Amino acid sequence: MRPSAPANLRKSVLDEPRPGSLTITYMPDADRPPTENPPRFSWLPDIDDGARYVLRVSDDADFPDGRTSLHADLAWNFFTPEAPMAPGRYFWSYAIWDETAGAAGSDWSRTRSFDLAEGLPETPVPSLADRRAASDMRHPRLWMNPDQLEIFSVAVKADATHAGWDQFYEKSVAPWIDRPIIAEPKPYPNNIRVATLWRQMYIDCQEIIYAIRHLAVAGKVLGRTDLLDRSRDWLLAVADWDPAGATARSYNDEAAFRVVVALAWGYDWLHDHLTEDERAKVRAVLLARTGEVANHVISHARIQVFPYDSHAVRSLSAVLTPACIALDGESAEATGWLDYTVDFLATLYSPWAGTDGGWAEGPHYWMTGIAYFIEAANLIRSYLDFDLYARPFFQNTGAFPLYTKAPGTRRASFGDDSTLGDLPGLKVGYNVRQFAGVTGNGHYQWYFERLKSDAAGTEMAFYNYGWWDLNFDDLMYRQAFPAVEAQAPADLPAVKWFKDIGWVAIQQHMDDPARQMQFVFKSSAYGSLSHSHGDQNAFLLYAYGEDLAIQSGHYVAFNSSMHRDWRRQTRSKNAILINGKGQYAEKDKALARRAAGRVVSVEEQPGHVTMLGDATAAYQVANPLVEKAEREIHFVNGSYFVIVDRVDAAEPVTLDWLCHTTNAPDAGRTSFRYHGQRAGFYGQFVFSLGGAPTITAVHGFPEIDPADTEGLEQHHHIRASIPASRHHTLVTLLVPYSLDAPKRIFSFIDDQGFSTDIYFTDVDDQRFKLSLPKKF
Repeated sequence: MRPSAPANLRKSVLDEPRPGSLTITYMPDADRPPTENPPRFSWLPDIDDGARYVLRVSDDADFPDGRTSLHADLAWNFFTPEAPMAPGRYFWSYAIWDETAGAAGSDWSRTRSFDLAEGLPETPVPSLADRRAASDMRHPRLWMNPDQLEIFSVAVKADATHAGWDQFYEKSVAPWIDRPIIAEPKPYPNNIRVATLWRQMYIDCQEIIYAIRHLAVAGKVLGRTDLLDRSRDWLLAVADWDPAGATARSYNDEAAFRVVVALAWGYDWLHDHLTEDERAKVRAVLLARTGEVANHVISHARIQVFPYDSHAVRSLSAVLTPACIALDGESAEATGWLDYTVDFLATLYSPWAGTDGGWAEGPHYWMTGIAYFIEAANLIRSYLDFDLYARPFFQNTGAFPLYTKAPGTRRASFGDDSTLGDLPGLKVGYNVRQFAGVTGNGHYQWYFERLKSDAAGTEMAFYNYGWWDLNFDDLMYRQAFPAVEAQAPADLPAVKWFKDIGWVAIQQHMDDPARQMQFVFKSSAYGSLSHSHGDQNAFLLYAYGEDLAIQSGHYVAFNSSMHRDWRRQTRSKNAILINGKGQYAEKDKALARRAAGRVVSVEEQPGHVTMLGDATAAYQVANPLVEKAEREIHFVNGSYFVIVDRVDAAEPVTLDWLCHTTNAPDAGRTSFRYHGQRAGFYGQFVFSLGGAPTITAVHGFPEIDPADTEGLEQHHHIRASIPASRHHTLVTLLVPYSLDAPKRIFSFIDDQGFSTDIYFTDVDDQRFKLSLPKKF
């Protein structure tokens, strides 16, 4: 029965503000039906941050008793029920909950409806009571409970190679036994951030995780007091660091995150090895530092309203999950933060994705975000017996790097990426291997094995060792998940459209580097928000073992001149400039989200793939004259590309067509050519409505502080400049080839009648016809 409000209960005002481009919205509704069963509910919260809510759901818009589910006393403005629902049409509304009266303390919101389809993945979220019942309050809790630890210890003592233990001990435990304890990092001189000192602080705090966690785990597994003593020495030393000093979240959040994680693992795994006074000391510091992170996430960043905060969302997985599990039951605050974290990960996560598996910030920040999610999901799976991997996004997301950051690629990546110029980082492969274990997908296992082989010897690179200890990752995975047999991706579909984020990828012959081709096209509704760039309607090309049309520049540091004025800007992309201007890619988040694109369509026919992107809004933010900015791409016979750019403007505007390469291209009168080490490509401007292009080859990074790229390779690009016109249609032929087998595609134009017909033919007389309606 639904409790009814007493007659004298004074109702509070419930406002329902309109959602903005940077906020969550009211979900689900008729236009955005659920993709999981039960649905994920969300709404904009009351102005009172302390408000609690009640949600009602019914198959009748009048919400009659007996046919209405009531979910009362909800702490947050998002919620997932604990049981699946029958398919059908439903209605829902919410109100503010009056704890004293035990009833709705405000008017109900307007009623929203949704249709729950049959066959949706069933992903209920355990109730708070069920979570409490599943929690094993003994220590350790992170990764294994005492019973699992005993079984694992017996297995390791019987076979030192079990789950890779021997490698973990040799490489990740032994080095810390006699290593001097790292001193507390000092503040920056005059409190002005210095990149080199920031990186050193970063790695120092990462290494205290390795020392404390690995010595404690090894001591427990092997029953060695000397290792436990050494871990305790490290733990107590770090507990003495000033929580308000250089490793505070407000001073250096990356350092603070790592200190919390080190303290959490030490407190949990050394719990029985510490005196009561030592436990109290560590617990107090851990709680204070965890609270600083939690309060920022919930009360300042407020990701339950504004979810597009990369660091704050990541800290749920990376920081709050391990810390709050370690403190659960010993601090009511920590238990509340754990509930918030689990519900957010099960309901609102991820703001950068939908169900297709893509990640709007690109594969590099997929790597970091998903790596920490995996850590959290595995800890939650073990501690609460709740499997977040059942959600459709996690069933699908292993395909994102498979299609957009294939083995062998170096600069074929959108978004911020600190590994540009290097092969895909090892952690990308380890992440994908985790989804092989979750789904049984042999293609994912193949990807992991290929990346691990290609990147052998890079384990100590900053973007690997500075973030993760892969030996410990391997140990945890092999202890908990089954081995999966690798399957070469020869049978993968060639085209993958990640509709939720506006990316399209073409992959051919990924298992044969001599024939492999990767083409990625992007036109995203996320615009240039966060680690995304002004690259709507841009493309990247890797073929025959080499990056050809690349993402130019170096990710030397966030907000450096190179990052701010080159890497984020459209001028570093294989895209167009209109009147010399690119897309908005500055700091205003609202404008960055408005500077969006859209993949309108992707069509596949035998021997022909067509994709159409609309980046009009992305250009209009910085250039209101723009009325249309579309790019249509034809991939013909698995061999070459025909790119059609259409631009309309209120006044005559110039057009600059850009294509970036690692080394110098050759510019001709109507074409350009690039020769790499193993492959090459040429571009030919076949038709231009606005007039003939002027083609120039540009060296370096104009107007960028030379200090940012000192000692780094200087890239090149082609700029094809078209005279001013109100209407532009530019047709470009792009032909990649292996240097062992140069390729030519021939074209001619027939412009009689009411269309301009352009014919393309290869040496085997396979033809493709492009028809352009004429403007009269």
